[in-house]
Amino acid sequence: MNLSLYTKRAIWGGIFSLLFILTGSILLGNLSGYEAKVLIKNSLAGLNTLCNTIVLASATILALLLTLLGLSTESKSRLKKDHYTHVLQIAKFDTVVFVVSLLSFLLFNLPVTESDNVPANWFSIIYYIALSISALISAALIVVVLMLYNTVVNIIKIVGLGISDHPLAISKEEKQELENN
Repeated sequence: MNLSLYTKRAIWGGIFSLLFILTGSILLGNLSGYEAKVLIKNSLAGLNTLCNTIVLASATILALLLTLLGLSTESKSRLKKDHYTHVLQIAKFDTVVFVVSLLSFLLFNLPVTESDNVPANWFSIIYYIALSISALISAALIVVVLMLYNTVVNIIKIVGLGISDHPLAISKEEKQELENN
């Protein structure tokens, strides 16, 4: 899949936010199994809320993409194929974020801290896995929002402000050529 400059910038923004989030967890240092078990118990409600929020945001973004497509096709300005490819990339990435967040929500609802079969030394591993998953889905949502922001800015420039020499707008010559064919 060929990624546009806008998508690459959004991914870099997500990588930066992921590193920022993970740096905070590294600063916590090593935890014993008991400390990790207590932290897991205390953070489960927040992790579930985070997953629910990301699921809701992802579903809302998918619905808003339909509105964006309606606006794109109804506008007097013609948009190049690259615009629709970018919207398709947002939809694909957002769907992945939706599914991973929903699965993470289900995973975080397993009563791991109540189980007697889980060795105490595993809790620190489970804690860091939960922290990594939450950091990853948070960074992924940031990527989706940055991708969507770039698309909205382009639509505003082309449709709202009427910028005809935008790289995603079909020029008058290209429009006439399309009409002639």
